[in-house]
Amino acid sequence: MKKKLDSRLLIIIGTVIAQIGLGTIYTWSLFNQPIADEFGWDFNKISVTFSITSISLAFSTLFAGKIQEKIGIKKLTIVSGIVLGISLLLASKIDSVVMLYVTAGIILGAADGIAYLSILSNCIKWFPEKKGLISGISVGAYGTGSLIFKYINGYMINSKGVSSAFFYWGILAMILIVVGGKFLKDAPEIQEETSGTSGDKEFTVLEMLKTKEAYLLFLVFITACMSGLYVIGIVKDIGVDLVGLTPLVAANAVAMVAIFNTMGRIVLGSLSDKIGQLKVVMYALVITAVSVIVLSFVQLNLITFFVCIAAIAFCFGGCITVFPGIVGDFFGINNETNNYGIIYQGFGVGSLLGTFIATLTGGFKPTFIAIAILCLVSIIIIATINAPHKHLAKSAFNNRIILEK
Repeated sequence: MKKKLDSRLLIIIGTVIAQIGLGTIYTWSLFNQPIADEFGWDFNKISVTFSITSISLAFSTLFAGKIQEKIGIKKLTIVSGIVLGISLLLASKIDSVVMLYVTAGIILGAADGIAYLSILSNCIKWFPEKKGLISGISVGAYGTGSLIFKYINGYMINSKGVSSAFFYWGILAMILIVVGGKFLKDAPEIQEETSGTSGDKEFTVLEMLKTKEAYLLFLVFITACMSGLYVIGIVKDIGVDLVGLTPLVAANAVAMVAIFNTMGRIVLGSLSDKIGQLKVVMYALVITAVSVIVLSFVQLNLITFFVCIAAIAFCFGGCITVFPGIVGDFFGINNETNNYGIIYQGFGVGSLLGTFIATLTGGFKPTFIAIAILCLVSIIIIATINAPHKHLAKSAFNNRIILEK
């Protein structure tokens, strides 16, 4: 028993260390303007890099499960850490925007996404009785990486320049991920009597895609990601344009978002073990909807601005944390890496959807209203959805085929 406990403790330690290294990618906004200043490239072209990173990150998770099955979690994490580090070392030698897109966009995002999802799912499998808390620790460490490296990368950019900052960031992130990977071991398969999951809830990806619940959860996840990623991405601009804050004061919201985002992951992850994961998501979406409505229709001041932004960041962090557990409860924990990889594509869709709606409607407030509407739809879905049963899903699918014939 003590040996098992020690083994699981090492898994947590390795997960935290590796996820801190992986979470450093969310310091990207620090690099946009310095790159534009140093190379004379168009700022908007440079800022597209992180969108490419996010899409690559989300898409790469589709392959995480298959890779882990072949080489194991330890090798996967170590190799991903080395590739991530090399991508940033190559970024320190860029001489074109295209090279920036390839190194700090495609390669960086892919390495990060594969490792992030595999480590998270593996850790949850080690602690099936505390999915919310463990997700909170893992995803919270990921958020902590962005908070710590906000200061490290900021210092490096100001003192050493952009190219050197990329170099040192690559070295430090590589060390963290590789060292963390050394502690990791593949979780054993969860048996039915251990997990409390009946045999009709172990879905393969294809079986999951035959259920309506997969698409409903996908829509909810898009909503949660869109609300958080859109607001987080333009939080400084909201403060300046809608509240009338100085850029210096509005910039404080960036650090506050990182803090509350991380807090939401840990607090709501732990809370979900007590009140249920679906309830946590529903309450988080209610708070998010209220916050964006306030941002849209209320005369803002410093306090209301910071409260709304903190609430959105807190709820976004919580939703991101509990969703792996929801997917595990709905479709089985043994295939969670593959199944959650599908649902996780909502992260990439959500990151683009907010920007698309803002471009289409021409402002913050119409986008906030669209987010509020999506939150309302998602709240209704969460209030009415139930976990599917495999034999029922198969029956419904087969009946549909017969009727179509």
